[in-house]
Amino acid sequence: MLSIALSELIQIFRNRLVLLTSFILPIAPCAFFIYRHEVFADLGSLGYIAAVVVFTVGAFGLYTTTVTTLASRRQNLFLKRLRSTPASDAAILFGLMLPVTVLALVQVVAILAVLAAVAGGPTNVLLLAAAVLSTVIMMLALGLATAGLTNSPEHAQVTTLPISLSAIGVSTWVGISGTEELTLLKRLLPSGSATELVLNAWNGGVPVADSLPLLLPTLSWVIVAVALASRLFRWEPRR
Repeated sequence: MLSIALSELIQIFRNRLVLLTSFILPIAPCAFFIYRHEVFADLGSLGYIAAVVVFTVGAFGLYTTTVTTLASRRQNLFLKRLRSTPASDAAILFGLMLPVTVLALVQVVAILAVLAAVAGGPTNVLLLAAAVLSTVIMMLALGLATAGLTNSPEHAQVTTLPISLSAIGVSTWVGISGTEELTLLKRLLPSGSATELVLNAWNGGVPVADSLPLLLPTLSWVIVAVALASRLFRWEPRR
């Protein structure tokens, strides 16, 4: 698995398009939000800015790159060749997704650290870590499922849009309006409960015991996405 991950990491740094979508696109809007943090904090809160950072990197950096990578490796028959090695299917997928996952986590931690330095840190770091990790796992699972519907890296530009835009849209909706109204709907949407968890972790004011159940909807989406991936994912190009 580690040899696959190392090979994939080298490919990422050689591919300018992947570097652009993985680093530049997520970082630019996050930098703008931090630069204008006072305006956006008045609109929502500092927790809202943190949630936008998490889902911007998660959607445009992690999720989109995962789908593009898997579609590309399928198209050039790299996945098929890997299956002829002793590596298990799980090891192959983990190896391919590990580099982009680590890079996304580094980005999120670095950007949130800048936000904390500029505007003030989170109330509960451990709760924030749980929110970030659960979000990363969810976006990876959704990426794996979406890759099953994606025939090529070019096709990924279309297939990833619904989840990417909806994740950021719901995060913005919940971050600004809260969950006092339409609570159940907001929490059941893929990024709704995770956004609320980030808000609670950063802004405080909610007991940890009341926040932890917010992990359940996110983890439920992981189960749904993995179940879909097991049915949809293909190791060879469709004919």
